[in-house]
Amino acid sequence: MSGLGRLTPGPRRTIRVRLLLLALLPLGVVLPILLAVLAIWGGDYFDRLLIAKVRADLAVAHGYYERVTEGVGNAVEGLAASAQLHRTLALPANSRSDALTELLERARKEQGLDFLHFMPLDQRRDPVVAWPVVRSAVGGRARTETALFPADELTALDPALAARALTTLLATPNAGPDDRLVEDRGLAVRSAAPVRGSQGEVLGVLAGGMLLNKNLQFIDRLNEIVYPEGALPFGSAGTATLFLGDVRVATNVRLFEGERAIGTRVSAAVRDAVLEQGRTWLDRAFVVTDWYISAYEPLYDGAGQRIGMLYVGFLDGPFAQARQQAFAVVLGLFGLAMAVAGVFAALWARRVFRPIERMHATMHAIETGDGDARVGDVGSADELGIVAAHFDRLLDRLQAQADSLKRWGESLDAKVAERTAELEQAVADLKAAQSQLVMSEKLAAIGQLTAGVAHEINNPVAVIQGNLDVLRDLLGPAAAPVAPEIALIHEQVHRIRLIVAKLLQFARPQDYVGYLEPVAPGQLIQDSLVLVGHLLKKGNIAIEQHLDSTRHVLCNRNELQQVLINLLVNAIQAMPDGGVLRLAAEDWDEADMPVGLRIVVCDSGPGISDEDRRRLFQPFFTARKANGNGLGLWVSQSLVERYGGRISVDSTPGKGTRFAVWMRFEPLLQERGLG
Repeated sequence: MSGLGRLTPGPRRTIRVRLLLLALLPLGVVLPILLAVLAIWGGDYFDRLLIAKVRADLAVAHGYYERVTEGVGNAVEGLAASAQLHRTLALPANSRSDALTELLERARKEQGLDFLHFMPLDQRRDPVVAWPVVRSAVGGRARTETALFPADELTALDPALAARALTTLLATPNAGPDDRLVEDRGLAVRSAAPVRGSQGEVLGVLAGGMLLNKNLQFIDRLNEIVYPEGALPFGSAGTATLFLGDVRVATNVRLFEGERAIGTRVSAAVRDAVLEQGRTWLDRAFVVTDWYISAYEPLYDGAGQRIGMLYVGFLDGPFAQARQQAFAVVLGLFGLAMAVAGVFAALWARRVFRPIERMHATMHAIETGDGDARVGDVGSADELGIVAAHFDRLLDRLQAQADSLKRWGESLDAKVAERTAELEQAVADLKAAQSQLVMSEKLAAIGQLTAGVAHEINNPVAVIQGNLDVLRDLLGPAAAPVAPEIALIHEQVHRIRLIVAKLLQFARPQDYVGYLEPVAPGQLIQDSLVLVGHLLKKGNIAIEQHLDSTRHVLCNRNELQQVLINLLVNAIQAMPDGGVLRLAAEDWDEADMPVGLRIVVCDSGPGISDEDRRRLFQPFFTARKANGNGLGLWVSQSLVERYGGRISVDSTPGKGTRFAVWMRFEPLLQERGLG
């Protein structure tokens, strides 16, 4: 704007004065500061009032808890010193026990105690005799304390009290970690007083107390004393709770309608401050389902150990709402004042803001994608009119440059995509060529190695065969005793020749096509099952056959049987723990024209992974079989492909594998080199 002022210095001072007046308008500066100060100071003062209130509530609750504790002690001491107890103790032994039991039970109910026991000095009753208050009473001094009862001690005292103390722990937001599922300990006020004889000697100890777990009468009475009806403004509600450790064992906090939050736990922050550090918590806290102005203080046992907490608090929501309403009233007054000032400023400086608003709207439209938006004529000849016109010219230039960059970008993207596609195709072709070269080298190496091994084996086999014939001719009838051995040698020599022939078949399969004949799938499957029968007997494998095709295919029967047996062996090995072997012979038709037949071998084994399935027909890939050489499927595929067929595999991990051998009626002799 200073640059524009240098161009047209006349109206510069008017625009600046207007903007300064609008920027330094007292109502827009002073009132927000006052409002912020009022909100901060008022909110802090209001919070201090609430904390002071809950501190006083905690003091009242603490006083009531002490009165209840003193009341338990006074009840036990009063009964210990009562004439009625002494008269009962003076009864004969045969009637004293029942009378004493009746007296103690009646006194327990009248005084609102949960347990009350008399122990002569010569009685050793566990665990009551181990209580510190009992030991103090034996020494002649009455004592009352808050105590933590283990589950076994509660059970020994009264199984009903143990059942009442048993509380299921509920998942509570913000609570600390705890592996327990239940809280079975008891929080109680217990007292013991000596029972003295006529000479002041201690005759025994009277021990009694009140269990605070689920003592709803106690906690509701405490809440009535601290928060009587109408004590809290704005519709807030007060609550009180007793904690055993960090678990609520007596509370009027509600989880939902009619259900108390017994078994929920205090937040980890409150537990650390109160139970771990021994501090009194006076602050906001999240209690089960809502925020409360809360006060927590630790409860100590007779040994000074922190065993629980006493809590009082009231809902923070109504107070927060009241504070917000008060702030809203102040904010409304401020808004009203600002509105009046805004109307005055708008009427007074309309000519200043109208061009600015139009430029702002234009910038917003540009940001949202409307590239054709312009400010246009603002009806003003001052600096703002000049700025608006210059702004439109800049937008025209930017749009032209953006269109040019967009065209260049689209052209560049197209060229990059074209070059990327060419590069990807070149990489794919290179990988395919590399894979083919590696495969060719492997196959060539296999052929050379196999042919060499076969040649080297044939020479000594021929020598053995020739010498064996000479030996048999020379011995003549004298060879009769060893005729079986000679026959066995002949068989083994023949077996070696068959092995050599198979090795040569692996190396040069085109030279070992053999005799072609029509082969029926049903008989082929039955013969193959006989040959693998010894493997089927080893496992619990059921066989299902679906021979739906009666077509014949022209091929070498032994070669096709070799393929089928290899698939059967693989299927049996895939089911070491048993399963179902399914065999099928189906018609192979394409475009409603018969092509050949399809022989299917299915197993119910674990299936084959996608990675293994891609490499399944590669030579020397064994799929981690202990005794495999990785040539079975490769050789089988080579044999089938020579006839113009194929082998397909379909497998889902965990659901078995399905191999299908596709054979044509007649082999494609010219294409496969079988003619």
